[in-house]
Amino acid sequence: MSTDYNEFIQGIKRKTGIDLSLYKEAQMKRRLTALYEKKGYGSFQEFFSALNRDREEMEEFLDRMTINVSEFFRNYKRWEVLETKILPRLLKGNGSFKVWSAACSTGEEPYTLAMMLSKYIPLSKGAITATDIDKNALQRARNGVYPERSLAEIPQELKKTYFTHEGSLFKLNDDVKRTVTFKQQNLLSDPFEGKYDLIVCRNVLIYFTEEAKNLLYKKFNASLKPGGVLFVGSTEQIFNPSQHGFETEDTFFYKKI
Repeated sequence: MSTDYNEFIQGIKRKTGIDLSLYKEAQMKRRLTALYEKKGYGSFQEFFSALNRDREEMEEFLDRMTINVSEFFRNYKRWEVLETKILPRLLKGNGSFKVWSAACSTGEEPYTLAMMLSKYIPLSKGAITATDIDKNALQRARNGVYPERSLAEIPQELKKTYFTHEGSLFKLNDDVKRTVTFKQQNLLSDPFEGKYDLIVCRNVLIYFTEEAKNLLYKKFNASLKPGGVLFVGSTEQIFNPSQHGFETEDTFFYKKI
């Protein structure tokens, strides 16, 4: 690790509490170098000085550092498995249902969960918590207004039931929005709540080092009820689930033993 980059990540950790050393170095370094060069800075040191004195620059840096690529029902086949196989088991004999969408970005994922749950239970019976490190993404999630491309995978009947078409945008209805509570959270350093039936954390673990992933699997496991499920992204298979207290229930679905 170059001294320039090392000093930068230490400075960011002191200032924001975010530990960039837990992200894969080559990917993170490439993204940040492209960002500071685009802004006309010549080194990580120069970039950090700018972030230190300019709050807006810091907000933009935090926004760009996080990965806000999301859409409703992303990788549709996996959501079908959740709907037809995983949820029926989890909901059996369960009076209430507690779900966490971790690293939820702009809200498409937790709202997908709410729409899917509504087929089984009244929305008032499901509690969905959604967290992300990025304040701007969370604000967009709370607004619940999306471009058409975010809705490409949504079944037509759900689109009609839960969205109002306004110009080029689609506005989510208030019943679904009320089901989800959004909170800011740093997955790597903040404590987790417990007693979840289902935790969904997709397409973010790939950016972390093995050490950080192992820490998260342990924390996720501790936050689930026995028999609860962790649902991960399509490039994030856990190759040794039993080491973390899980067994494979289906591809990308891990049940707490």
